[in-house]
Order: sequence, then C-alpha cells, then structure tokens
Amino acid sequence: MKICKSALTAIIIILSFTTFSAYAQRDGENGRSSRSRTESTKEEPDLMPLSYSWKLIQPLGLRELVPMDTLPLNYYRQAIPSMVSTAWATTGNLGAEGMNMIYSERKGMSDFFFRDALEHWMPTASNMRFYNTRIPITLVSFNSSGGRENAQERLKMDFSGNINEKAQIGAKLDYLYSKGSYANQATKDLTWGLSGSYMGDRYELQAFFNHYNLLNKENGGITDMLYITDPAELQGGVTTIDPKSIPTNLRDAHTRLKGEELYINNRYKVGYWKEEYEGDSITSRTYIPVSSFIYTLRYNKDWHLFVDDDISEVEEYFGNKYINPDKTYDDTGFWSLTNTLGASLLEGFNKYAKFGLSAYVTHQIRRYTLPVDSLDHSDASLGLTPLPDYFGKIEGRKTQNLAWAGAQLTKQQGSLLRYEATGEIGILGPVAGDLRINGRLQTRFPLFGDSLFVTAFGSFRNEEAPFLMKNYISNHFIWYNDFGKERTVNLGGSIDLGRTGTHLSLGVTNVQNHIYFDDKGMPRQHSGNVQVLSISLLQNLKAGILNWDNKLTYQTTSDDNVIPLPNFAVRSNLYLLFNIATLNVQLGVDCDYYTRYYSPIYVPATTGFANQRTYKVGNYPFCNLYANFKLSRTRFYVLYSHANKGLFGGSEYFSMPFYPLNPSRFQIGIAVDFVN
Repeated sequence: MKICKSALTAIIIILSFTTFSAYAQRDGENGRSSRSRTESTKEEPDLMPLSYSWKLIQPLGLRELVPMDTLPLNYYRQAIPSMVSTAWATTGNLGAEGMNMIYSERKGMSDFFFRDALEHWMPTASNMRFYNTRIPITLVSFNSSGGRENAQERLKMDFSGNINEKAQIGAKLDYLYSKGSYANQATKDLTWGLSGSYMGDRYELQAFFNHYNLLNKENGGITDMLYITDPAELQGGVTTIDPKSIPTNLRDAHTRLKGEELYINNRYKVGYWKEEYEGDSITSRTYIPVSSFIYTLRYNKDWHLFVDDDISEVEEYFGNKYINPDKTYDDTGFWSLTNTLGASLLEGFNKYAKFGLSAYVTHQIRRYTLPVDSLDHSDASLGLTPLPDYFGKIEGRKTQNLAWAGAQLTKQQGSLLRYEATGEIGILGPVAGDLRINGRLQTRFPLFGDSLFVTAFGSFRNEEAPFLMKNYISNHFIWYNDFGKERTVNLGGSIDLGRTGTHLSLGVTNVQNHIYFDDKGMPRQHSGNVQVLSISLLQNLKAGILNWDNKLTYQTTSDDNVIPLPNFAVRSNLYLLFNIATLNVQLGVDCDYYTRYYSPIYVPATTGFANQRTYKVGNYPFCNLYANFKLSRTRFYVLYSHANKGLFGGSEYFSMPFYPLNPSRFQIGIAVDFVN
C-alpha cells in the first residue's frame, strides 16, 4: 500500500506540536502559583489534579464533564464511513453527507439545512471540548488506506495547555482527504479552531473560534445498481468490475460548505470569602459564589455552493433549469449574531441551595442570501424551465430579528438526584409564540451491591418552520411554502446497571406538521400526527478475555411514508481483550446490520434526503476484522473493513439506492497522546 505525501506532512506537524507543547509546559510551570477558588496564605504542596474534559450546556454555558478522547477500545471505527451510527444513510465516502436513521439520535432541521448532512464532520458548539490538564497535551491521530486511485487519509490534532490552574488555551486541526472507492466522489475537508478558558474565583470565560471548509464531489450515485448486485448481466457474463469504472450519474459536480463560528461565554460571580482560622491566624480563604451574571456572544456564518459545469448531465439528472441554461452555480449564504444575557442563583453556596436557577433573554439577527435570477424568461430560445406562479413572492434577501426569553433549573451536584430543565418562549419575529421545554432527571438506587441509575427525559417543541423550507430559489429547485409550526412531544427514560453492563432506554415521540422532502426533492409538511416508538438495549458481556458488546435498537413509525425507518438495527462486537506486558491488545470482529426499508435518496443540489417508495435497502451485515492496540500513550490499529464482502450476506450492500457501501479495504491508523 502506498503512503501519500500527507503522511510526511503529518510527521512534521506532529513534531512541531510536540516542540510547542514543551515550551507551553515550561511557561505553565512558571505560572503555576494560584489555587482554584482558594487563596492560600501558607506553604502547601502543589498537588496535581487529574486531567479532565468538558463540553457546554446551552444556552448559558454550564459545564458537563465528558471522557477524555484517549480510550483504548474501538479506535478503528472512526475510519469507516458507514459506522457513524448503527444505521447511517450515506453517499459512501469518508467525510461525505449522511443521515442518522436511528430516530432517537437524530437532530432536528437547522436554520441552514445544507449543513445538516455534513454536521458529523464539523466542529460545532454541541461537540466542542475543553480540556484542563495542567501538563500540556497534544492528541494526534493519522489514518490511511488505499492506493493512488482510492486513497483515504485523515490527520487530526488537538492541543491543550494550561497557562496556570485557571487559564487554558487550545487548538485543533482536522484534515480529511479521500478519493473514494467509486468514481467522482472525492472529499477534501479542512477544519481548524482555537479555544480558551479561564476559571477564576469571580470571572469565568469559555471561548472558541472554529473554521471549516468541506469540499465534496457529487456523483449522483451509480447509474445502475446491477453493477453491484449482478455485474455479469451488464457485462456479458463478466462477474468482476473495478469500482472506479462503474459509471455515475454526475461527473462534473461538487458541493462546498464553508463557514465559521465564534463563541464567547462570560460569567461574573458574586459571593463572599469563607475564611478558615488556626488560632488567630487565617490559614485559607475560599470564595463562595452565590449568584452570577452571564453574557454569551455567538456568531455563525455559512456559505453553501453547488456547481455543475456539464449542462448535458444537468438536464438528464435534474430536469429543471430555472436561472441558468448553461451551468449550475447555486450559492446560498447565511449568518447570524446571537446575544444572550442571563442571571443565575448558583447551586451549593450553602446547605439549603439544592439547585441552581437561571433566567435569560436571547436576541438573534439572521441574514439569508439566495441565488439571483437575472435572465429574461420570456426568451424561449434560452431553454429555461417556466417559473412557478409563486416565484414573485420569493425573497432573495432576508433579514430577521428574533428574541426568546427563558429559564433554566439545574442540579448538577449530589449522587442521589440530578436534574436539568430549560424552557423558553419566542417573543419577537417569526419565532413569536414558539415554545421549547426540555427536561432530564437522574437518580440511583442500590441494587444487589451495585447502583441502578434511572433517567427520565421529556421535551415539547412548538417551532416555526426554518426560513429556507418556506422560501428558496436555485437552478433546479424553487419553492414557496406557507408552513405552520412543527410540534413535537418526546417522552422516555433509561436504566443503567454497571455490574452487568446493561443500558436500556425507551422513547416515544409524536410529531405534528412534520417537514420532510418528498420523492421529487421538494419540502412537504404532513398535517397529521406521526408517532415513533424506539427501544434500545446496550448489553456488554464478558468471560475472561472474551468480550461481546451489543447495541440493539427496535423502532417503529406510524407512517413510514413520512418518517421511514429500519425497524431493527444491531451493532455487535466480539473481541478478545488482553495484555502482553504493557501492550493492551484488542482482537475482534464487529458487524452492523439493519432490516430492509424504503431508505431516503440523496439530492446533491440541496444536500437533502428525500423520501421514496421504489427501492428498499438493508438486510446486509457490514463486518470488519481488526486488531487494536494501546502501548503507553500510543494507540494503533490494523483493519480489514467490509471483510464479509463476497463471503456471506449477499451483494446488496447499499446504504441508499444507487449509493453502495465501500468494498473491502485494508486500513491502518495511529494515535499518540503527547504529554510533555
């Protein structure tokens, strides 16, 4: 297997980060003179706290601890495009568009829907991580597979270094380049970001800036699924075919999503100093915050571009040509500026303060920019598709002012009961009358010498339809819709039993006025109600060095014409886990499987997923053989993905109609956690 030039680049960058980390360590040690929350007045040993990582709870920037990204198991899965979830509808390539078909894990449609299909590969406020490590760390990983024609490589780096116990800075880089296993489906994604935090006695800051530029070739799928299921029928009896030689519907089209996000969360705490004495001398002073005032600024900017220079394939594949008869150049822009002001009473400042209570108000300004139609549609010689009657109502430029008021009740401390509830109502602009309520409660009970954790959750959302679902213009799609508010009720719960490795969850969702794309790629609103029931079981079994981890999901929808879902999905991972001296070894095989269903079909011009009732996919196991290792702070793997191809399962390995999963391929990867 040939290793591309980027491998050498990766090594150079890794060495650069290591050098920088060493300098950061020296500076961090020189600046290590304060105690978090405590102002000491006598000599004490400088104890090193454990490293930890956290993410943000919106809208006020509360912190939730999450595991460090250094776990030794299953590191190889991030290099397999179809394994983002147990049932992932994808165009096939790493870094390409996809949709989660496990409904309970699916996010709602965003204000700029072009980003939804690519969000898994982007840095966002919901997946942003902050680290506090005292010692600077650099997490570096590099994955590679394929040869010159189908190379797949990804380089990721995360750096975090503490200036002192209270202040931290970070940086991240993610470069993904994959030519794909099939023709005209290459991806090149570059994301990078900077972050920082300060956790002082009175003032706290959490901030980041992320930039992303995701470029995807769009092939529109292969022209005939028989090239996968029965190539002999199309090739006069020849049973083998090079995946790169399979013809595709589009050859000269690509999508680009480019954007950035700036987030600055400020918190000023008001409280008092608690002093401890030894005789007449003050031994320590600890600041006890009682209330706080929060200000958060958030700026988002997105730009979507769909280009196709081949007019012949435009006419054949899309049919409609509304604003340009010679080529397609659809560019849609969006930016938003959000300001949130809040005040809170903090949990735990005395024994009677059992919870935290916050109130806030949010203002947002949004700006949309759509493609411009500048041609004379009365000239029949241009060959343009006639404009719909409602075309004159479509707004090519739109600025919106919106505002919400809300409150948040939280209990994050204590081992018996924790909860979080947030409610907000729209008070200005199109969102006036919107209502969003989310709640979660967790408790635990002793059971047979173990602890049983019980969680209940619920939400109600009555929300305005996204602007771009109501108002849109491009070369191939134009729509103007008077959609009503979408109402969603979600109730459920889960239980966790650590000793048996069991997690069982159940959820019921009712959706009214659900918005989806129909079989022509146009948005539609279902006026009735659709219910979705979901039951998921995670069960990990162990006998000596033999481990068997399983995730089983059953889901059913009352109307699969509106919300199509596979009824059953399973992920099963059977492996041996043992140590050879200090080397941690994981050897195994894992498989993903889901039942047949009418999956959505991908629409390249809008990056949307449209419902269809012609083709079913599924009932195919996708299996991988792997060897995963960890030695000290280094993780590495060798992987043979889609190992069952041609052996068992049949040949219908499609994620969506006309979009086959990757054939078998050998892959390697390494991750090093530099701690300097």
